[in-house]
Amino acid sequence: MAYSTNLTKKCWGLMSPRIILLLCTCSLFFLARSSAQQPEGWKLEKMPAGLETELALSGLPPHLRAAATVYLLDPAKGYYIVQQGSNGFVCFIDRTDWEWGRFRKDIFAPIAYDAEGARMIFPVYRDVAAMRASGKLTARQIKDSVIKQFHKGIYKAPARGGVSYMLAPIMRVYTGKPGDETVMTMNMPHYMFYAPYITDQDVGTNPNSPNGPWLVNSGNTVLGERKGPHGYLIMPAGEAAKEKIIADSKDLLKRLADYSPYFKVDPGGMHH
Repeated sequence: MAYSTNLTKKCWGLMSPRIILLLCTCSLFFLARSSAQQPEGWKLEKMPAGLETELALSGLPPHLRAAATVYLLDPAKGYYIVQQGSNGFVCFIDRTDWEWGRFRKDIFAPIAYDAEGARMIFPVYRDVAAMRASGKLTARQIKDSVIKQFHKGIYKAPARGGVSYMLAPIMRVYTGKPGDETVMTMNMPHYMFYAPYITDQDVGTNPNSPNGPWLVNSGNTVLGERKGPHGYLIMPAGEAAKEKIIADSKDLLKRLADYSPYFKVDPGGMHH
C-alpha cells in the first residue's frame, strides 16, 4: 500500500498543473454525466412475483383469469409475461402514471383490458414502464415522449367500444386530474368503459357524485380538450359485489398489508 501511494504521488508530481486541471475537469464531467443518467426516484421495488400475479389477476372477473395473459414488472427492464393467455385479456399492475410527469413509488393500480384495450391502450403502459426502467429519462422526458407519440398517431383510440376491469379489492391511485398530487389507497372495485375524447359535458357525469358514474380522461388535461383518446366511463361495482370481492380476497389483502404500508386503506377512500 505504501509503495502504491508513493508511486501515485510521483506520477502526480510529474504532471503539469494544466494536465492535472484537465483530468479533474474530465472526472467531474463524467461524474455529472453519470448522475444525470440516473433520474431521482426512477427505480421501483420489485413485488414478490406470486403476490403481484394474484393482485393483477384480481382485477378481472374470476371466469376470465385462467386464460388471461399476466404481465409482471421487472423494475430494471419493464413488463414481461408470466402467464401467456388465450382469451385476449391482459392484466398487470400500473406503477407509473405518465400524465403527472413525476415518479412515485407508491402507485399500485391493478388493471385488466379486453383484446382491443390490450392492442391499443396497454402499449402506452408497456412503453412507459420500459422508459422508466432504463433509468435514463426523467419523468418529464417520458411524459413529453408519450405526448409526441400521440401527436404522431402512434398511440390511437380503440377502434371499438370495450371494457377495462379494475375489480381488484384494493388499489392505490391518483384521485384527480394531472396536477392534483393526491394519492389514496381504497377498496373500490369498478368497471371502465372506453370513451375516447369524451368530456363530462358530453354525458352529463358529475365528478363529485359519491356513487358514479364518473368520467376519467387524463389525456384531455395533458393533450387538450377532446384530444385524449383513452378516456373512460367508470361504474363502481354494486355494494353487494364489492363486499363479496373484499371477503373473497381476505387472504390477499392481509398479505399485501404485510408487504407494504401503502396497502393500508385511507379513511374515506371512495372513488378514483
